[in-house]
Amino acid sequence: MPKGESATSEESLTILFTHDLHDNLLPFEVERNKEKHTVGGYARLYSAIQAQKEIDRDALLVDAGDFSMGTLFQTIYATDAPGLRMLGEMGYDVTTFGNHEFDFRADGLAASLQVAKDSGDPLPKIVSSNMSFPKDVKGKIPADLQPLKEALVQNDVKDYAIIERKGLRIGILGLMGAEAAGNAPMSGVTFNDGIESAKATVTTLKNDENVDLVIAISHSGTWFDKSISEDEIIAKKVPDIDVIISGHSHTTLEKPIVVGNTLIGSAGEYGEHLGVLNISQDGNNKWKLANYELVSIDDSVPADPAISKTIENYKQSIQEKYLRHFDLQFDQVLAYSPFDFTPFSELGLNQKEEPIGNLIGDSFIYTIQQLEGNDYEPIAASVVPIGNIRDSFSKGNITVSNVFNVNSLGVGPDKQSGYPLLDIYLTGKELKTVAEVDASVTPIMKEVQLYVAGLSYTFNTNRFIFNKVTDVSLQNQEGTKEAIDDKKLYRVVSGLYSAQMLPFVNEKSFGILSVIPKKKDGTPVTNFEDHIIYMNDNQEVKEWYAIANYLQSFEQQDGVPQVPAYYDQLQNRKVVESNANLFAILKNPNSFIVTVYAVILVFVGVVVLLVGFVVRRKRRKKRIKGNRGS
Repeated sequence: MPKGESATSEESLTILFTHDLHDNLLPFEVERNKEKHTVGGYARLYSAIQAQKEIDRDALLVDAGDFSMGTLFQTIYATDAPGLRMLGEMGYDVTTFGNHEFDFRADGLAASLQVAKDSGDPLPKIVSSNMSFPKDVKGKIPADLQPLKEALVQNDVKDYAIIERKGLRIGILGLMGAEAAGNAPMSGVTFNDGIESAKATVTTLKNDENVDLVIAISHSGTWFDKSISEDEIIAKKVPDIDVIISGHSHTTLEKPIVVGNTLIGSAGEYGEHLGVLNISQDGNNKWKLANYELVSIDDSVPADPAISKTIENYKQSIQEKYLRHFDLQFDQVLAYSPFDFTPFSELGLNQKEEPIGNLIGDSFIYTIQQLEGNDYEPIAASVVPIGNIRDSFSKGNITVSNVFNVNSLGVGPDKQSGYPLLDIYLTGKELKTVAEVDASVTPIMKEVQLYVAGLSYTFNTNRFIFNKVTDVSLQNQEGTKEAIDDKKLYRVVSGLYSAQMLPFVNEKSFGILSVIPKKKDGTPVTNFEDHIIYMNDNQEVKEWYAIANYLQSFEQQDGVPQVPAYYDQLQNRKVVESNANLFAILKNPNSFIVTVYAVILVFVGVVVLLVGFVVRRKRRKKRIKGNRGS
């Protein structure tokens, strides 16, 4: 029985929930209180679900989106739809879309939905209350969105679902939050205002469907800052929602958030917990909390053999449809690390150099150099945003699956999982600007923190924004430094998404900083996909593959490559200072700061003149008054 006030299954309704599973079908390792634990895995999760249903066989099971993308299982998203089909096999009643369901764009989601439907497997109902399709001047949906529209119809995706349990009519709506929608820029569809959509849907549920309970499975999230905590705002603005299952922010709520009469629950990420919410009606037919618990999915929970077999079948499909193209195996050991890298949960908490960022950046350069051989053109730098790093490495064996999890995002023009590498050219001045972007923009947007292999730069956090960098130079792996020529074009490598984001530096810095990716001839890049690097005539070099390839190059011990101690320490690639000395703050101003200084000096000068004028005028009046008195 869940913790808390007792309540029998006849008196109450149990809602079991998850969100942000991100294709973590297999157990994974986490570090807590400096101890490592194996958690998650769908075979265990299913056992926990079954245990709860032994307590209440009528328990409702829902998921609040982002059930896909994050592990090698995403590579068969469009061909096998493992995430959605696994939810069906585990008995989920209803789910909704998260932003990552659109990672393969509209046609990828359409293909995944169609495959799931054609499989004949049991599937959860899908609800999406605020998604709409743009229309052209003739009122028609664009041709490239038609397959998704048809797939939604085939899968009976609607604004809401009605589930009947224990004589109750339960209305369930699905929402995509504004912040989440912003993370799906290539979806092609439109997400209407969540609050207004929720109000309209809840009105229909209450007035037309006569439901007894309203549940929102919302991919919007809760945050410490209440002004942006979307699901708390929805609860306040749409008070007739009784329960919100909140996804997207990966929040773990040990106790539900209560807003008015609305209960908000979140169970964390990746299937580490199964949320259990038990509610009952009071004398005024208002729903109240009876019990709330997060069941840990760990070694204490047995793995269901049938689910384990299904997962193994999907692993075989991944091997045949994806990994064979890279001549790699799912569980193949690529290297052994004799030390832990910074845990993923701690990455980005501070603005500093990270060994895993160094390793990833070095892997890009190494792999391209290896591929190009005698035709290799030196790469000055490789850029790795922290937002593209999705996991870390622990002490022990590093497998193909581990490496993919570290850089699992995106898809290339080949429609295969993983962002491809590409090369562009930047002037020396723009290389310095990249360092300044990391120094100045990161405090505003933590997800843009950069790790740049090939550069060494120092910045002072106490200096003025957009003028924090005090020293920057080229630096090779041996630590040898070289001055940067502001006017020279340098070859730079990055992932497709990262390179496409560089032009937005101008926007994020209010036009003060500028980075314009260029071709080798110095003209601006107009189509980034033209600069993708290939392993052969049609196979893109994926970011994750570059890491896997680099790990295999390390010196071996007993036949296993060993991650060198070089990556267990910092290499002075990013030196962060917090010097409050006035000279340190003001020295070596760039053109922007010189302008600021000039404006300040002019302002001070004007103030001095005004003060002088006022003082002289007062003295003059005083003298005149004195003369009159005499």
